Amino acid sequence: MFSITVRDHIMIAHSFRGEVFGPARRLHGATFLVDATFRREQLDQDGIVVDIGLATRELGAVTAELNYRNLDEEPEFAGVNTSTEFLAKVIADRLAERVHRGALGEGARGLAGITVTLHESHIAWASYERAL
Repeated sequence: MFSITVRDHIMIAHSFRGEVFGPARRLHGATFLVDATFRREQLDQDGIVVDIGLATRELGAVTAELNYRNLDEEPEFAGVNTSTEFLAKVIADRLAERVHRGALGEGARGLAGITVTLHESHIAWASYERAL
């Protein structure tokens, strides 16, 4: 399996519901390093996984929708704990939509999957992997 990874970051604010979250139940900020890995079985006719410039652009467009937002105030996240794991899925699903719309080029239609990893710090991160 071949892969390429592109990177961006987001800064958000949010809070959590549930005793398990302790002090994180209060409103707090988080900065995530975001890695999006695109995978395919065989390289395309140009010898690449996907156009790295288009992948970078589309990841940036997706992260821009979340960056500098208080997720507690976003209607689409009402009643949801916007955990690192949950946000990795949101980003992966939004990237998948862009692949299906052709925003990453026709060659991207041959991608097998996407993994999005959100790094909370240098010692903790979470990922979501999905097929395309």
